[in-house]
Amino acid sequence: MDNQIEFKNVAFSYDNEQGKRDIIKDFNLSIKRGSFTVILGHNGSGKSTVAKLMNGLYKPTNSDGTVLVDGIDTKDEKNEIEIRRKVGLVFQNPDNQLVASIVEEDVAFGPENLGFAPEKTRERVDEALKAVDMYEFRKSTPHHLSGGQKQRVAIAGIIAMKPECLILDEPTAMLDPKGRAEVIRIIEKLNRENGITVVLITHFMEEAQSADRVVLLSAGEIIRDGTPKEIFSDIKTLKAVGLDVPQTTELLYELKENGIDINTDAISVEETAALISAALHLEEK
Repeated sequence: MDNQIEFKNVAFSYDNEQGKRDIIKDFNLSIKRGSFTVILGHNGSGKSTVAKLMNGLYKPTNSDGTVLVDGIDTKDEKNEIEIRRKVGLVFQNPDNQLVASIVEEDVAFGPENLGFAPEKTRERVDEALKAVDMYEFRKSTPHHLSGGQKQRVAIAGIIAMKPECLILDEPTAMLDPKGRAEVIRIIEKLNRENGITVVLITHFMEEAQSADRVVLLSAGEIIRDGTPKEIFSDIKTLKAVGLDVPQTTELLYELKENGIDINTDAISVEETAALISAALHLEEK
């Protein structure tokens, strides 16, 4: 599995009233093709900046910093269209990405702007809406949809352009629990069934459970990088950077702190229940 996105010694900063503000510095990260990576971090950690650098919306502000997409340098303006075709970016507020008054017209906006023939656009729209389980709403008006449904339409609008990589910047931040669950299910499906590389930016710990990899950011730096179980078991680090720990992980941690001999690397409720049952069985012996 080769690298689809690579950050090499990237810095990004901007000027404000207080002067120059560094968001990330000497940043290095590689994203494997076909992988599902979650970038976790509290507000201000730099994770949204990383998302925008991935599809060229932002450029490195240092001369020797480079972001490559399939080996293509995002700094070169002539590569912008090719980069956007390869890497689709979904934002947290779906209303900012919905541009038409009918769902299927909204999803068609991207392919039409890429110059596809009407019949090809129609095919892509139908495929995209079916992929996010919104085909039955194709004639609906977007503002009549729930927040989760709107976000799924926004995702359909991106995947209709057939990106190889999907970057989602806090896509569930404005949704209720039901809407969040809908969107995460679709993201997992697109990665698993369609082979789309997924990078999910979030501060919701439970959204990282099914990822291949979790990258933990704090103050623009990668402070942990590993599997969800490896990251979630490091409770002290997670709490130190202001992130909520999944309830299952918290429970196992508290049991261990109180003298129970128990493994703490489970994430799901089922795994946690099995570990507790095994630990209690050993205690009884």
